[in-house]
Amino acid sequence: MTTTVIHPGATLTGEKVLIYHLRDVVKTREAEGSAFRLRVPSLQIALGEKIALIGESGCGKSTLLDMLSMTLKPSNIGSFRFRPERGAEPVDISALWQKNQLNKLGDLRRLRIGYVMQTGGLLPYLTVRENINLSRRLLDMQDDGLVDELANDLGIHRHLNKLPHMLSVGERQRVAIGRALAHRPAIVIADEPTASLDPIAAERIMSLFIELVDELHITVILASHAWRHINRLGLRHLEHHTHREADGSMTETVVSG
Repeated sequence: MTTTVIHPGATLTGEKVLIYHLRDVVKTREAEGSAFRLRVPSLQIALGEKIALIGESGCGKSTLLDMLSMTLKPSNIGSFRFRPERGAEPVDISALWQKNQLNKLGDLRRLRIGYVMQTGGLLPYLTVRENINLSRRLLDMQDDGLVDELANDLGIHRHLNKLPHMLSVGERQRVAIGRALAHRPAIVIADEPTASLDPIAAERIMSLFIELVDELHITVILASHAWRHINRLGLRHLEHHTHREADGSMTETVVSG
């Protein structure tokens, strides 16, 4: 018997299923006589892809991630469509922003997106198990063993009943990764998830993170400045170019991919 394997972001005809499709999306920020503008002429990300935005601080990585996670409203939108699963109709995110339908945006984030922050962002009064299970509890998901499975894979099962302050920085970051994956989101967004770790621990945890999103068929977009390690993991890089006006009044980053 012959088995046909289909990549999570492809169909039998080879057509990509786009989870994100952005065109002419702009975010401008102004403060104290200077401004920053992030411009996205065109961005397409397929289901199941692993994407990296690599650059130094201030180039707009976090701004892009916040727009993709729908927590930051763009200043201008040509088109912003989001399709979290194959066969579904794409959601017009620009229309939701224009109509100020924040509840619908919040529902999409809660159901479809996991987020790994640079500092972990764990709740200090919840145990490791409760932190990992938080997204599932908020969605009234029944226990299917995934929390324990993730804890085993991440090497933190023996810490499940501890509070975050009892863990090392690296262990807390593993908990944050588990929490982001536990409700089986369509996409996980990670903003410098290993920036606070030493290089050896960072490489080990990043490799484990990518293995887990592969196993769960989750799309991942991460920002990082550790380009050597990201290159070894084989992520697709988004192209970006930053230009600063000579008088310092405007810095613009253009991202495409």
